[in-house]
Amino acid sequence: MLRLTHLTKSFGSLTAVNDLSLEIQEGEIFGFLGPNGAGKSTVVNMATGRLGPDSGQIEIGNWGAPTQASTRSHLGVAPQQISLYDELSARENLLFFGSIYGLQGATLQKQVDWALEFVNIRDRENDPLHAFSGGMMRRVNLAAAILHEPELLILDEPTVGVDPQSRNAILERIQDMRHRGCTIVYTSHYMEEVERICDRVGIIDHGKLLTLGTVEDILSEHGQSHKVIATTQSGEEHFDVTDPAEALRALARIPELIEFRTEKPTLETVFLNLTGRSLRDQ
Repeated sequence: MLRLTHLTKSFGSLTAVNDLSLEIQEGEIFGFLGPNGAGKSTVVNMATGRLGPDSGQIEIGNWGAPTQASTRSHLGVAPQQISLYDELSARENLLFFGSIYGLQGATLQKQVDWALEFVNIRDRENDPLHAFSGGMMRRVNLAAAILHEPELLILDEPTVGVDPQSRNAILERIQDMRHRGCTIVYTSHYMEEVERICDRVGIIDHGKLLTLGTVEDILSEHGQSHKVIATTQSGEEHFDVTDPAEALRALARIPELIEFRTEKPTLETVFLNLTGRSLRDQ
């Protein structure tokens, strides 16, 4: 559904994306991860047609490059920055965006009704957005992106700054969209969300793809050891182990063992191992 072939993009002396190739399959939810400044936003902007690559190609389905308006009609985007009008109601916002998509008349009204129902905003559809909570705004932002039922949906940090209930509702709606046949590119800094909903994950840094695969494959390849934490009367002792037998041998050597627990490698630990632990401010 989305094919990136040898993409390169520079801004002056900074190479933001460096010979990146990636294929996202029809019907999957693809998690796209990277620290600040890794090139993730540049890739998203090129995939949506906002930026053109210096070299390489981008193809959406069989429709061509996203720089063509006819191709973009198959694309939905929910940006991290909420792109709605505070003084308009939820329904008025969706009517406006629907008209931009080319919907009109009874079809426009039907799609607005469906989108409002889909994100559970129907009971507040006539309230101005400035009266909405952050989670409700995020749901309307999602509704605006799916109003025309796109084949490819790009979601950039769609749950940032929302409460747990709204986050869960948004994730459920995203999974519902996949069940409706939509292909989804999902960027997030919440690793547990990516583990929960994504079929495959790609991690990018310094403009290059570091790893690609299912969460299970990535953990198997890059997860390294398990951690065993043993509690004694003197406190806690930590062991890095690679198999259960090794863990049992380590525990047998600890006098006055009170209890122990194990911690498996997570996507977050793999992410930090691959991209480093230093702070990224931009």
